Amino acid sequence: MSTEQDIRPFRIDIAPEQIDDLHARLANILWPDELPGVGWDYGVPVSYLKQLAEYWRTGYDWRAQEARLNEIPQFVTEIDGQTVHYLHVRSPEPDALPLVLNHGWPGSFIEFLDVIGPLSDPRAHGGDPAIAFHLVIPSLPGFAFSGPTRRVGDGGTERYAQVVAELMSRLGYDRYGAQGGDAGGFVSAELGRIATEHLVGIHLNGPITIPTWDGDADQSREYSAENSWDSAASAGTETEYSEADMARLEVLTGPESYTRYGYAMVQSGRPQTLAIGMHDSPVALLSWIVDIFQRWTNPAIELPEDAVDRDAILTNVSIYWFTRTFASSIRLYRESNSWGVQVKNSGVPTAGAVFAGDNSIRALADQQHTITRWTEYDRGGHFAAMEAPDLLVADIREFFRSLR
Repeated sequence: MSTEQDIRPFRIDIAPEQIDDLHARLANILWPDELPGVGWDYGVPVSYLKQLAEYWRTGYDWRAQEARLNEIPQFVTEIDGQTVHYLHVRSPEPDALPLVLNHGWPGSFIEFLDVIGPLSDPRAHGGDPAIAFHLVIPSLPGFAFSGPTRRVGDGGTERYAQVVAELMSRLGYDRYGAQGGDAGGFVSAELGRIATEHLVGIHLNGPITIPTWDGDADQSREYSAENSWDSAASAGTETEYSEADMARLEVLTGPESYTRYGYAMVQSGRPQTLAIGMHDSPVALLSWIVDIFQRWTNPAIELPEDAVDRDAILTNVSIYWFTRTFASSIRLYRESNSWGVQVKNSGVPTAGAVFAGDNSIRALADQQHTITRWTEYDRGGHFAAMEAPDLLVADIREFFRSLR
């Protein structure tokens, strides 16, 4: 267990001058023109963003959101020179299982606000008190109140996992579970590889199953349903894809993939160039992040705020703006080393919860993880904790029920 000097209570307190500056910038936006009738096909519609930006300036109440966040116990510590901010919510149930919840990009710790109560105190939320969790919800290095990373290499998901493992050890948790989606899913899976003896189970929502390649850059462009390339080719095994897997492979590697994943290519190739605009203009930041939310939330829902609460989206974007961490947050796309390559299966029991619009491929997940539970849902989306917290909570509870 850590000493008091190692861990300090933390409260969010954004300076009034920062809020005034945000409002002033939002009042002086230079808008581009837009083509009529293209909807979201060219990106975020200017007409839509104008309304959202005006609400951010005149209707959204940061102080109310800040007060809500400060009701949750928050702390900071330092791990190998990196500030680490985290929420720590202990369950009233004495036999609760520690569980670390790892967020993704462009999310933050606020992704989990709606699952904290049901997971930590099921008795108060109509759940079985035998399935309760002590929750640790870190701001990954480079995100939010953990502040920017300062060294090359500290922005990769492998490094994040090392930091989270040390944090759990510092908190005195020797046996715990891990949950995450998006980048947080990579962190949780990596925890299984580097802290195997401490992990009782790993729960992944929308597990990202990236087909691997043998170094031939043209190979990914030649994918077709009739001539799929084998993600296990380098291992000398043959992958058997279901019909659903084949459809998802087409999304991942077909002609539309360049539009769908173009943002990741920019963030992995020229992250600093992109970040300059995002740190100077709040509406540029809003546009970039809202576009991701629209693209990755439930595909049956057109507008982001119809899938995720509008104030929650703006709180998330506000945190990126106030903490000046967009640049450091996207370094994970440049510095992570386990995406699209063969990785070791940790052997830790792992659950996959696939929500609407997720392109998780079961055949690849079975290669990369020890899948003991796989559930597919027809609602929710990539931001499961924000879009369908009830489904996510139920799936987490059921998975860990037999692993406690």
